[in-house]
Amino acid sequence: MYKLFKTIFRKGMRQVYYKGRESLLGHHKRDIVVVHVDQACESLQDSRDQFEDSLHKFKTLLSLPDLSLEYRYQQLKKQYEFCRSKSDEVSHRIKLIEEVSEALFNEWEAELELYSNRSLRARSRQQLTKARRQYQKLISALSKAEARIHPVLGAFQDQVLFLKHNLNAQAIAALQHEFVEISIDISKLIAIMEKTINEASQFVSTLVEQKALPNPGS
Repeated sequence: MYKLFKTIFRKGMRQVYYKGRESLLGHHKRDIVVVHVDQACESLQDSRDQFEDSLHKFKTLLSLPDLSLEYRYQQLKKQYEFCRSKSDEVSHRIKLIEEVSEALFNEWEAELELYSNRSLRARSRQQLTKARRQYQKLISALSKAEARIHPVLGAFQDQVLFLKHNLNAQAIAALQHEFVEISIDISKLIAIMEKTINEASQFVSTLVEQKALPNPGS
């Protein structure tokens, strides 16, 4: 019962928050969604770039013979923490998109009844259906990318922990073998991120199309 109340309370607070932004700052939910999607794309791109950079540094740190084992460990640990930070940002952006999109679609559905022009109401309903369909594709792509990040991070963390507790030449040799698997996983992750960014662009385009329709209250 407490969890249900907490969920209802949070939804109510979000509605108040978005209404306040709209009335005081002129930030419509549709515009806020677009901003959050753009920010999520930036987070994905940053995460993609970080994983690519870490992969390159991983390879370099394992292959250069003159580096101390402690230095390699510290540098790999730093790269892992960078990647984890970027992935946490992606997760945060996904939650923001889900929250404001839910508020947008609920408002959109309710305002369909305000139209006096049947043709415009029908067009708006079609756009709502299209936006919801595109949104589901986007969230599915984002969730897939997020899910793909976690095992890559887990594998990366395993290597860091293994090196931490086995600072010797045998540990480096073992990590060089695992590097191939990590490279494949990161390549797959990057491909999914690219696809997700494309889905985001299509979703934003759908919302921009709807913005051109007259407001039912005008």
